[in-house]
Amino acid sequence: MTNRNMYNKSEESDYSKQTVGPRNLRTGYTTGSTAAAASKAAVIRLLSGNEVPTVLIDLPIGESAEFAIHKYEVIDSEHVLCSVIKDGGDDPDATHGAEICVKVSRDSSRGGVTITRGEGVGLVTRPGTGIDVGEPAVTRVPRRMIVEAVQQAAESQGLDPESGFIVEISVPGGEEIALKTTNSRLGVLGGISILGSTGVVQPFSTASWRASVHLAIDVAATNGLSHLVLSTGTRSEEFSKPLLNLPDMAYIEAGIFSGPALKRCTMRNVKRATHVGMVGKFSKMAMGYFVTHVAGNRVDTEFLARLASDCGASSVVQQEIKEASSARHFQEIAQENGLMNVFPVMCKMVCEESQKLLASESSDLIVDAMCFDFEGTLLASASTSPIGIPHLNKKD
Repeated sequence: MTNRNMYNKSEESDYSKQTVGPRNLRTGYTTGSTAAAASKAAVIRLLSGNEVPTVLIDLPIGESAEFAIHKYEVIDSEHVLCSVIKDGGDDPDATHGAEICVKVSRDSSRGGVTITRGEGVGLVTRPGTGIDVGEPAVTRVPRRMIVEAVQQAAESQGLDPESGFIVEISVPGGEEIALKTTNSRLGVLGGISILGSTGVVQPFSTASWRASVHLAIDVAATNGLSHLVLSTGTRSEEFSKPLLNLPDMAYIEAGIFSGPALKRCTMRNVKRATHVGMVGKFSKMAMGYFVTHVAGNRVDTEFLARLASDCGASSVVQQEIKEASSARHFQEIAQENGLMNVFPVMCKMVCEESQKLLASESSDLIVDAMCFDFEGTLLASASTSPIGIPHLNKKD
């Protein structure tokens, strides 16, 4: 995800990496990758006194990338700051061109890497983001990348990689950049978020992205696949694969275009389409919204509160849901209050609304829905088929 919105590019990513897409657009790098590169350079300078012009870091996708160091600043004998300019490639991104700064120092009191926030990096003030309240807005994968980069740098200088370091991330002008995002609505205040689940930014215009989804469906149908999986993002796709015995070609990252993807399946005579996603996108689809970009329709907590009410939620819990900061926060509230029955109801509604969407198409497409939590646990499923989803409950 990028700082277009804190959760636009995560799971469920509105701009997830596609397997098919335009070839003439330049790939960029996430704020997480950029911060990891700056961290590695700063540790090398702190330990060796050498200012390397570039550093190589490992990306979560199994590749490596080289970053040019923009600035070195020796604050004192114990603190060094390095910066790297965020390059978003050809993807429109509020953080493109931002200077991602990292100040590092040794921490003799404990081992490991402690990440703190400086100017221009957001503070998490509300639950539901996947980051503890009071912590810097640095998501899980970038945290891991930063730790690995620091440890690699320490080891390259002959130091135990488990030695203690403090890493402070700052972004000059980050608070102003954050005004272009919806971070404040999510309770992330004071700056941008350090994000990215793959380390790279895949550039997609809306038109080219939709075209890539259609092309992927066309290819699958041409190759005789009758059951396709329409995921709202990379993570939900990966979560679904162990449960569905289907070839890789059957998995389509529909992203925000679940509705157009469904219609394309009908056009190409696909027999079955399985939506896989998380609560945020599913809550929109359950309301009949099948182009689920955050800018087009936000998560409706009033709807979620009504859904919870129908499933037995108290008035107190309903009010808490209405005030939830995100769909993830709603999920947490539901789980904490034993309202697990909201998830199969939501899945059933996704299937029903899909059928309504296809009513004018004279379609006999079977539609399924599988909703996952952020750790990959299947919360619920539903199907328009009376026998359910093939392979879902099959034991090897």
